[in-house]
Amino acid sequence: MPSKTLKTTTAAAALALGLLAPLPANASNHTSDNEAFTFGVIGDIPYGDAEIAKFPSRIQDINADSALKFVTHVGDIKNGSSVCSDEYFTSIRSQFDTFGHPLVFTPGDNEWVDCHRTNNGAYNPLERLSKLREVFFDEPGKTLGETMPVQTQENLGLPENVRFVQNRVAFSVLNIQGSNNSLLPWSGLGETAPTPEQLAEVEHRTDAVLDQIHSTFADADRRNDRAVVLMTQADMFDPSQLAAASANPETVSGFREIVAAIIDETNRFDRPVYLINGDSHVFAENQPLADGSPWLDIYGQPAADDLQRITVDGSANATNYVRFTVGGNSGEAGSVLNWEKVPFTQ
Repeated sequence: MPSKTLKTTTAAAALALGLLAPLPANASNHTSDNEAFTFGVIGDIPYGDAEIAKFPSRIQDINADSALKFVTHVGDIKNGSSVCSDEYFTSIRSQFDTFGHPLVFTPGDNEWVDCHRTNNGAYNPLERLSKLREVFFDEPGKTLGETMPVQTQENLGLPENVRFVQNRVAFSVLNIQGSNNSLLPWSGLGETAPTPEQLAEVEHRTDAVLDQIHSTFADADRRNDRAVVLMTQADMFDPSQLAAASANPETVSGFREIVAAIIDETNRFDRPVYLINGDSHVFAENQPLADGSPWLDIYGQPAADDLQRITVDGSANATNYVRFTVGGNSGEAGSVLNWEKVPFTQ
């Protein structure tokens, strides 16, 4: 494992290059350093008319959990075969505004990456991403629902990438997408290969994601944080894609640099790191990069045993939210986070 000296040197070099913007030690930290707290996570909801009709009651169930410090929606606010209309975006934003807790939202592929599909309206995905930013990120640096300040990458054009700190736990929410991180061709627009503008967006967004990952860990190390929590839409270790990725690792090529950065920083940090994602719709809790994992060969990387991944239920399985409990500073170092599924009432 790399030495602590190497870690410090790497972070310092990145700061010198202007890649890292240090998060102030007290930024967005509204919880006593010794106090346990909870937060909730949902994703891939609502899918289809029946779930759209239930969504207000789902939100009220979450609002009733008054102890939550914040809630994160890890993307996909619609299913993959419905229209990506302005009207739909506005209706979901109106629902998001009813959250009684701070709501952190990261866009999913269903609401922009895959909107080229004919049954989605044959939109240009980049235009839809711009519209999402207009509708959901009109006040960069503030959450939806109840206001909580967050640090954003607005200066890079990605106001959806945010990070914040609670009780010496660093949170980083990142725009990483399904469909191989948006590298699949826009077939609904007649494309058979990624377009130049598509590739430019992927490169820019991936570079921004990498910068935020490095910034998150550098600041967490500087503050002596107890853990890092990363949140994304994409399931970069989707079990349903394992066979295809094993046969052809290029099917997950859009995630390669990101996975390498997560492994590198996790091993240097040498404290618990949690990755919370949606995308694959089935609740899971595992260590996808532990020694012996087939994903190590697929991505060509060493193991990262300290990475714990949690996938939240979605689509037809989105009948619950996941409540995470962050222990106080007196808790054991190896169990900073615990979690449980909380069923919706209807």
